[in-house]
Amino acid sequence: MADELTPETPEESEEPIKQRKNGLYPGVSDELAENMKSGWADTELRDLEPIAQAAETAARRAALSARFPGERLVIPAGNLKTRSNDTEYAFRASVEYAYLTGNQTEDGVLVLEPKGEGHDATIYLLPRSDRENGEFWLSGQGELWVGRRHSLTEAAKLYGLPASDVRELAAALREATGPVRVVRGHDAGIEAALTDKVTAERDEELRVFLSEARLVKDDFEIGELQKAVDSTVRGFEDVVRVLDKAQATSERYIEGTFFLRARVEGNDVGYGTIAAAGPHACTLHWVRNDGPVRAGDLLLLDAGVETHTYYTADVTRTLPVDGRFTDIQRKIYDAVYDAQEAGIAAVQPGAKYRDFHDAAQRVLAERLVEWGLVEGPVERVLELGLQRRWTLHGTGHMLGMDVHDCAAARVESYVDGTLEPGVVLTVEPGLYFQADDLTVPEEYRGIGVRIEDDILVTTDGNRNLSADLPRRSDEVETWMASLTA
Repeated sequence: MADELTPETPEESEEPIKQRKNGLYPGVSDELAENMKSGWADTELRDLEPIAQAAETAARRAALSARFPGERLVIPAGNLKTRSNDTEYAFRASVEYAYLTGNQTEDGVLVLEPKGEGHDATIYLLPRSDRENGEFWLSGQGELWVGRRHSLTEAAKLYGLPASDVRELAAALREATGPVRVVRGHDAGIEAALTDKVTAERDEELRVFLSEARLVKDDFEIGELQKAVDSTVRGFEDVVRVLDKAQATSERYIEGTFFLRARVEGNDVGYGTIAAAGPHACTLHWVRNDGPVRAGDLLLLDAGVETHTYYTADVTRTLPVDGRFTDIQRKIYDAVYDAQEAGIAAVQPGAKYRDFHDAAQRVLAERLVEWGLVEGPVERVLELGLQRRWTLHGTGHMLGMDVHDCAAARVESYVDGTLEPGVVLTVEPGLYFQADDLTVPEEYRGIGVRIEDDILVTTDGNRNLSADLPRRSDEVETWMASLTA
């Protein structure tokens, strides 16, 4: 990584741009500074079209405006976060901001100013880096270091709303009067400017509204989720093709293989890939991915590609590393498959959200009683939650721009709510027999199985967005054989 001259931008300090403590250049001569100001071509982009979801983001802002009439609403994208010293983590804009604007750049802020019965919306962004003061080549966040930003004129065309310089926003907010709400936790500077104007309770109402707004997906969102799933299916195929190489290395080969697909076809992975082989499959969020991959073991791969618009898939398959289930592996796998079938069948418009969880848990409880691992009857097991020693987690969650989407929604709107067309959720039952669990026969120990698919509620039932990835044990074996032949 190259070593820029300065650790700070001119906007952050009125002092002259300073070189890094251990930089190789003593400073910038007047002649060089003057030279760098001129001789650059006009690169303004004049043929831009609005982003694909511009109509949808406008409709979302209109719904937000209607919910909070007469109030100023401030939704920040967030800021860069330091990874180490002078390097930053890859930036991901806050979901609330990206959902309402389609923009993904750091330091952006959407402001809805009350006007009449509605609002005027403005997106506040960093303009292109300054060539007069040298910021574009001297600052670590200048254009020649991290790439070109859109001009404010370009941004207005792309996002379909006026764009202004975000560096002027904090001062304006400090002088603002009237009721204000802000989405907290993303931009400390913006929050500080509003500190005497907002309350935690009112701000939480804004966050909850924006979370519940995403419970039902529009057509654009459903299309993006299908893209994410389709890429994820190809990523799983990639992994199966290199299982021999993973056996020669570790779970990291699996993680890296899937990540390549995510970066080629999408923005990133939607969450840390779980590439859990052998007994690691019994650790629900195994993301260390540094263990061995052995023939005869199962691989639990829980992974999802995130699209360029931030929508993520979330799919899990449990695969025999050598392509064939053992008898005990198949027994456990088929029980989880049957539970998932029951759960998916319960995903219907008008059904309670909890129905798919209850249906899947009943099947698993029945099998555990049948196998003699827990004393029945099944109703007793379910009432006392005894199956949870081996099922551990809930059977699914909402899916969208967050892998666990809509998390701030009210309980009555989410877990205690009713399904309707446009809802997308996961159905993912599992059985996990820990390696040190002395309550089960030795042959069960160290086996973990989860099967997860992404399900869209439709007007007449549901659609499995990830149906192209085989689930039934015999189909999994046939599919794996076809990829490794």
